[in-house]
Amino acid sequence: MAVPAIMPKLGNTVESCVLIEWKKAVGDAVAEGDVLCDAETDKAVVEVTSPADGVLLAQFHAAGDLVPVLETIAAIGQPGEDVSALRPGQTVEEAAPDAASEPAAVDTTPAAPAVTNGAASTGRIAISPRARNLAQREWLDFSQVTGSGPEGRIIERDIQAALAARPKLSPVAQAKLAQGGYVAPEKGSGPRGRVMTRDLQPLGEEKGESTERKETREIVADEVEVVKVTGVRKVIAERMLASLQTTAQLTLNASADARALQALRARFKASGESFGLQAVTINDLVLLAVARTLPQHPILNAHFQGDTVSRYRHVQLGMAVDTPHGLMVSVIRNADELSLRQISTEAKRLAAACQERRVAPDELTGGTFTMTNLGGLGIESFT
Repeated sequence: MAVPAIMPKLGNTVESCVLIEWKKAVGDAVAEGDVLCDAETDKAVVEVTSPADGVLLAQFHAAGDLVPVLETIAAIGQPGEDVSALRPGQTVEEAAPDAASEPAAVDTTPAAPAVTNGAASTGRIAISPRARNLAQREWLDFSQVTGSGPEGRIIERDIQAALAARPKLSPVAQAKLAQGGYVAPEKGSGPRGRVMTRDLQPLGEEKGESTERKETREIVADEVEVVKVTGVRKVIAERMLASLQTTAQLTLNASADARALQALRARFKASGESFGLQAVTINDLVLLAVARTLPQHPILNAHFQGDTVSRYRHVQLGMAVDTPHGLMVSVIRNADELSLRQISTEAKRLAAACQERRVAPDELTGGTFTMTNLGGLGIESFT
């Protein structure tokens, strides 16, 4: 019996991962533990492995898809085994269709759907989860799709037929349509009827729009490039917004004379190799100062959650690392118990792992306090 390969849950706050690249193709033989694909969270790239020996029978997501954690991404089994029940969002009706009323999708070419309302008698649109996911990924208004499933339910093949029948859009027009507030005509002014940005019509716009207003709107649209945010950038944006909405905002600024700190670092650089302090940086010294200070003020090494405050016995010191693929916060474990040399060594190891995308998920979670240093970029104060 075929078994599912699941997108793992990588941390308590991770809700979805981007499937970066498939390492195995459908039909390949796999052994338990073989790498099936690479997946990317907002913090790291991890390998998803096969749960069993067998053959990769199906892939339910393509490279680049944003996949919810714990969702089935592939099926492993023996050649010829049925994998329909393992498809994400598969309903009973779609997994085991009646032979007379629901022929196999492989043998059926669905007709283009009529433009009618696919709502059930309750007023809600009856649509399977898999069909809904496909429609949302392709920015398709499924309220105008006729369902061919039981009792008019919209299933995946109905969405596929609607996508095949709708006019082709340019990438910019497609992105603009996804923002909402516009509708696409049946045929555009581009080559072979391709719908261009200038063809999109604002919802509720009067048919008698003046030529001057239309030309102005087209000029403005042509000056705007709409780029869909996906992967790490999308998750980072969501996390930053969540932080802003759930954290009390307070900014305090103070100045300090750091000449003594710079002199101390100069002494370390000039010290013998036996001390192991020649590579210590100003950032390492600040990390040490934070790690030593927090135990003296336990309310700072704490998290406020609802009507409780969780105070932590040890300092799990988060260290922000800027990388080409986004901001990461790696954690120096029990920093309050480490020496300066140990903190310096661990900070460099974690920073390199983040830059090279080798950092483990466990090294990116569990921080109790985060230190960010933008001094190297000339920043004197920030929030």
